[in-house]
Amino acid sequence: MAKNVALDRFDHALLREVQRDNQTPARVLAERVGLSPSAVLRRLRRLRAEKVIAVDVAIVNPAILGVPMSVHVLVSINQGSRTYKDFARKLQARPEVRHASYVTGGADFVVHLRIASMADYAEFAKEMFHDDPTVLEYHTYVAMQEVVGPTLLRA
Repeated sequence: MAKNVALDRFDHALLREVQRDNQTPARVLAERVGLSPSAVLRRLRRLRAEKVIAVDVAIVNPAILGVPMSVHVLVSINQGSRTYKDFARKLQARPEVRHASYVTGGADFVVHLRIASMADYAEFAKEMFHDDPTVLEYHTYVAMQEVVGPTLLRA
């Protein structure tokens, strides 16, 4: 389990800014959060060293890549650790799967997909759900609009 790190208001302000754009120059961040550029750089180094900033990534525009549809699927499978592991491996092998979690509640997995069309989703669903005897049921939700982005934590 990760240890908690003490963060002050400047750390929280920096985290909000770098979640929006981690390429923002230190001088601009300094102006926005009320610190000197050198203090900003020291804090960012510390936040990375302490794994508060786990990774720096680029968010790619899915529509430009030809996968504009965001689909969320709740999947229930037959119980068993082997079944869970096998299904998790199947999800990990599919490029359409952008995020998947093993969850509690009414389903076993919540799966987020990026796909080009409903026809592509129908083929995915056939291969992953219909043709898999371990899948008991699944429920599909097609996103109409993204309301909160994937990287912005309320730090």
